[in-house]
Amino acid sequence: QIQLAESGGGFVQDGGSLNLTCVASGFKYGRYAMGWFRRAPGPEHELEFVAAITMNTGETYYADSAKGRFAISRDSAKSAVHLQMNTLAPEDTAVYYCAHARSPAPPHAMGQTVAYDDWGQGTQVAVSS
Repeated sequence: QIQLAESGGGFVQDGGSLNLTCVASGFKYGRYAMGWFRRAPGPEHELEFVAAITMNTGETYYADSAKGRFAISRDSAKSAVHLQMNTLAPEDTAVYYCAHARSPAPPHAMGQTVAYDDWGQGTQVAVSS
């Protein structure tokens, strides 16, 4: 059974930085990609794509809100991905979820939840103004 374990969330002030890590285990076959999604507080907010990376080639994908501030990287040997988040703002406050895609997906699908098969429990990020 594939398991994803997130860490690195916490509380920071406006403009601060955090580095999230997700470690995957329990694979029987190769992994295609891993990514991050987030859900902001409140029932009106849906799961929102943040960033993703393919494990073999290192190709990256970012939401517009993450470009220039966040950087995703991988450690294929450890089946881990990191999300370095800089210049955080209060609107980045959310629970961040790690996701794993078992099969290849076209680039336009990498930001969609349907491309991912496995999900972590989430780690809380709170940014104060």
